[in-house]
Amino acid sequence: MTVKRDLGPLHLSADEHPAFLDSKRGVASMSEAGDWLRSRGIDDLECITPDLAGVARGKMMPAKKFVANTSLALPSALFMHTISGEYPEESGDFRYSPNDGDLKLVPDLSTLSLVPWESDPTAQVICDLVDQSGAAVAYTPRNVLKRVMALYEARGWKPVVAPEIEFYLVSKNVDPDYPLVPPIGRSGRQIQSGQSYSIAGVNEFDELIDDIYDFSDAQGLEIDTLIHEEGAAQLEINLRHGDPLELADQVFMFKRTIREAALGQDIYATFMAKPIQGQPGSAMHIHQSVIDRASGRNAFSNADGSASELFFSFIGGMQQYVPCALIMMAPYVNSYRRLTYGMSAPTNNAWGYDNRTTAFRVPTSDPAGRRVENRLPSSDANPYLAIAASLACGYLGMVNGLRPDEPTDRTVNEGGGISLPRGLLEAVAAFEAEEAFHEVFSREFVGTYAGIKRGEHETFMQVISPWEREFLLLQV
Repeated sequence: MTVKRDLGPLHLSADEHPAFLDSKRGVASMSEAGDWLRSRGIDDLECITPDLAGVARGKMMPAKKFVANTSLALPSALFMHTISGEYPEESGDFRYSPNDGDLKLVPDLSTLSLVPWESDPTAQVICDLVDQSGAAVAYTPRNVLKRVMALYEARGWKPVVAPEIEFYLVSKNVDPDYPLVPPIGRSGRQIQSGQSYSIAGVNEFDELIDDIYDFSDAQGLEIDTLIHEEGAAQLEINLRHGDPLELADQVFMFKRTIREAALGQDIYATFMAKPIQGQPGSAMHIHQSVIDRASGRNAFSNADGSASELFFSFIGGMQQYVPCALIMMAPYVNSYRRLTYGMSAPTNNAWGYDNRTTAFRVPTSDPAGRRVENRLPSSDANPYLAIAASLACGYLGMVNGLRPDEPTDRTVNEGGGISLPRGLLEAVAAFEAEEAFHEVFSREFVGTYAGIKRGEHETFMQVISPWEREFLLLQV
């Protein structure tokens, strides 16, 4: 006798139950999406896409309209405003569309998942952006990363990444004039610094951590490890290595997830690079390797297990080009407060074996796991752009046969020496001046991104800081 399963509006026999209905993340077609949504009783769907800051933008719609292939669009100017929502003046190669035409949202059904923190049954899907002719919009973050990945594919290579994301938990702060402070943990005391890898430090936020795990599991997001970092109430989540686009999607979703979990506990989670004065900054370290598609082997290792020429060229590319691409990894004025000596962040473009004071660290591993960790990106970076920038620099090194300098075993992030752009405008100038970026990222993206960053600096310069009031008010 056939047993009937009641899956909401869907009624399927036990032997007719397709595997995709059990998927927590992703389906293969719009038909499958319809069944997946109905089986969960989903009424609302969030069609989202990351803007240049990595903020989720998009539209919410009834699930029944989504599966009817309703056309969705966003104005192009949405990807040309600053983090404060302002539209900067045209400058350099930065130009607005004369008619602010629509960009079409194209759902990537492999990202379909639940929104577990919503009280009503809600799902979400990440979308790409195309113009009215159906061509990919070059200056949108997901398309920038896809462009870089296509360069690798054309050479027979497959990049692999594993991000590590640091963030702070802070007490609610409704007045930006007041400094951020660590929250109260379950002990009833304010969390202090110096708890690196402390299990007790993590346990201070057991309920929050449980929510993060539950929300992540419901979305099909896989956490590798979670630790307490050096700062007061600073945590780090590591993700499993994999495809760069999939991992960028996961970081994008994890940021939403962690913020929502924190709000549920009446505190904030922040991915600011330097949220608290005197505390370490928050990084988004990116581990990178390259697979040779023909052999399936790690291209960074020779058959005998030794390091390959491509491995050294990748590092050479990182050393030469990352300082010029730093604006994609450290995108705000605050980002450069993290990149200061004596604060556990690299201030150089040096490399070394298992040396955490360098910008580019080669962790200890077997030949199959040989990789390069880029320790410069901060957690405020758009994950699509930071990963694209890091991979592009390594790619340029490999195709141009660059060689790195000698590895160092010294402490190189102290003593005042800084071999990177020191601020936003310096980083923007270096970015625009590098001709190779106009090809790997597109001239359109370089001009748009640089223009937005100059606009953000102008907005920042309108704000008078406490330092200025303290030292200049009565003394100059």
